[in-house]
Amino acid sequence: MSTVAFTELQEEVRALARERDAVVIAHNYQRPEVQDVADYVGDSLGLSRWAAATDASTIVFCGVHFMAETAAILSPDKTVLLPDLGAGCSLAASITGDQLREWKAQHPGAVVVSYVNTTAEVKAETDYCCTSGNAQQVIEAIPRDREILFLPDLYLGLWLERVTGRMLTIWMGECHVHAGIRPADIERWHDEAPDAELLVHPECGCASQAMAFADGRTQILSTEKMINYAKQSPKQRFLVATETGILHRLRQEAPGKRFEPVREDAECRYMKVTTLEKVRDSLREGKHRVTVDPETAEKARLAIERMVAIGA
Repeated sequence: MSTVAFTELQEEVRALARERDAVVIAHNYQRPEVQDVADYVGDSLGLSRWAAATDASTIVFCGVHFMAETAAILSPDKTVLLPDLGAGCSLAASITGDQLREWKAQHPGAVVVSYVNTTAEVKAETDYCCTSGNAQQVIEAIPRDREILFLPDLYLGLWLERVTGRMLTIWMGECHVHAGIRPADIERWHDEAPDAELLVHPECGCASQAMAFADGRTQILSTEKMINYAKQSPKQRFLVATETGILHRLRQEAPGKRFEPVREDAECRYMKVTTLEKVRDSLREGKHRVTVDPETAEKARLAIERMVAIGA
């Protein structure tokens, strides 16, 4: 599609949003043209907070299904639309509500901390939700004498053990994108690009090893914190270890600086199913509405509200 066609389609989306009393919000991993049409772009924590605060009657959520579910739980009086129901998540799919209930039964009295990349059913069995942006603060808010079941991301859990000094009981799930960014990728760039800073997402399979460099060049950060860090850093070159969609926003918010992916193929197929055409059709036709049954939503809301309240 040409630049002119993209611009016309974006204007159509904006006009439809005004007519429908809707806002369009997009995750940092979405396609650049979808980010550009959004009223707000951010990470899971920022999107959750923004969705809960908006006065609009309709939220078009350009992200993946669990994110739209979270918005629907926090804003039961609003219409939450997901442009493509195929926008799933390999990490969220790694644990079910039944599996979590069985795991909890094996660890009576444990505190359950679920990463936001989980289904509403799993959140309903959870004490605290967290995102990569506030996971450390959530763990540190729990008394040290309590066992913590952390799910579902193995690598985020291992990183949390290192930064908090806590022993966690960790579910063996992973994100197909972040698990694919391996220690060898980081080592290669660390050696080949001595002028660059490394920005590494804690979901990455290399995150714990990357901490071992301890050379001031490697930062383990959520996507939102990557953006804030890059804007403030005096460095001009950055190597980024996360889903490649973040590069668009980094280049917009820190113009003149150089951002390169550690792996060009670090792309989430689920995030990329949402297109401008699907956003337009979602607004035009009111599809696809995401709802959570009231009983599940009520159980999940406390854990999500704790997530929204903790951390920067």
